[in-house]
Amino acid sequence: MCHTGRQSASVDGETFKATFAAAKETVDRVFASVLHAHICRGSGDFIVYLAPEDRNFLRQKLRSSRTVYVLLALSYLLIVILFVVSLSRVSMLSSQLNEMRKELKRNNSSNDFKLFPCGPEAREWEYFSGKCYYFSLHATSWQRAKELCEEEHSFLAIINSHAKQNFIMYRTRNQRFWIGLSDRNAEGEWKWIDGSDSTTGFTYWKEGEPNNSDQNEDCAHVWTYGEWNDVYCTYECYYICEKPAPP
Repeated sequence: MCHTGRQSASVDGETFKATFAAAKETVDRVFASVLHAHICRGSGDFIVYLAPEDRNFLRQKLRSSRTVYVLLALSYLLIVILFVVSLSRVSMLSSQLNEMRKELKRNNSSNDFKLFPCGPEAREWEYFSGKCYYFSLHATSWQRAKELCEEEHSFLAIINSHAKQNFIMYRTRNQRFWIGLSDRNAEGEWKWIDGSDSTTGFTYWKEGEPNNSDQNEDCAHVWTYGEWNDVYCTYECYYICEKPAPP
């Protein structure tokens, strides 16, 4: 047992010596490198000259650093390229999306015109030959009818063709509807609401009309078979408003 203990102590001593020797060699090498370095002072600058092996070590480090910088520069360049490509792609997609929105709007507008040619907000209006017409559901005087049409940016209907006369005759179905014709300004001079003279254009008076019965019939309305008749302007009739169809 004692012999074994002495042998173990001997081995531990040898291991310690070997470790110490290796550490000393490392310290000596570093110290030798420092001794081989020469520092010169000139013009206010310090210049350090290192041992050859240290120079090689620094060169390797510099090469490694240069490689890292090159890789960083390439990475940055790649990021910039990817950013530009992505930005271009986003711009192209945005442009395509805008075109799709415009196309959808055009399609919706086309569908709206087919369903509501006088506009979605004017569903009670009826379209005919580029114009829109509103046939009222309540009766009022000629003057009030004129004002109500103007509030809708329209005017009392002007009938200046057989086609329009037939359309209104079919739509009114023998009911009394005010139209934009009167001789309120001068008796016997029947003019449309836009100032045009009715006597030089299309007319559709009922036989024997206008007759100015009771000397106060100054406003015209359509009646049986769509024929025109004069009556006093405070009489209450339905009315027809007219305006251009939206583009």
